[in-house]
Amino acid sequence: MQHAADTANPRKLSRETRRQQLIEATIRVIAERGYSRTTLTSVAQLAGLSHGLVNFHFETKDRLLAETLMFLAEEYRDNWVAALEAAGPHPAERLAALLEADFSPAICTDARLSAWCAFWGEAQCRPLYQEHCGSNDAEYNQTVEDICRDLLAVTGKPGNAERIARVLRVTSEGVWLDLMTMTAPYDRQEARSTVFSCAAAFFPEWFDETGPKPRA
Repeated sequence: MQHAADTANPRKLSRETRRQQLIEATIRVIAERGYSRTTLTSVAQLAGLSHGLVNFHFETKDRLLAETLMFLAEEYRDNWVAALEAAGPHPAERLAALLEADFSPAICTDARLSAWCAFWGEAQCRPLYQEHCGSNDAEYNQTVEDICRDLLAVTGKPGNAERIARVLRVTSEGVWLDLMTMTAPYDRQEARSTVFSCAAAFFPEWFDETGPKPRA
């Protein structure tokens, strides 16, 4: 068991805990300074560690940023997978769980949204992201499409599941981008309502702007 004093002193943390601490610090520095102005020194200062210790764990700024991006991608995947596993079997319940997952307090924070925005804005990150995290996106997109197809079947009406899934994804990504701006035009609750309004446009039997409708 780790003693409270060890937890309070970042220099006494385990190797894996220290790496995680540095990644969290990197997310915060990126959010505050932007991608290009993030340095190993600024991350070390925020984490309360030496520049040499950051070098020991990550060697270069590029590697630190790459591992931070991969951490964010895996965290996002773990979040929606857990939400889906906890959802009921009905496709409306499963779709609601996926949409709600984007507003989980674990991932929908100011620092994480800003970090995502910084990474998305860097062209050099795109090949790295596609190489290491593109399969996560493909899995997510296919999952949403499959659920939309199942919900269309239950509803008994025609529709293109691939396009519906794409519109839902673009809407969710769009409100994230809105929330990342310096002067966000609305709060997270309004962002959530916007996404569910989109779902309600396709599946009014199951959703309205407040979320999933009660089922009999």
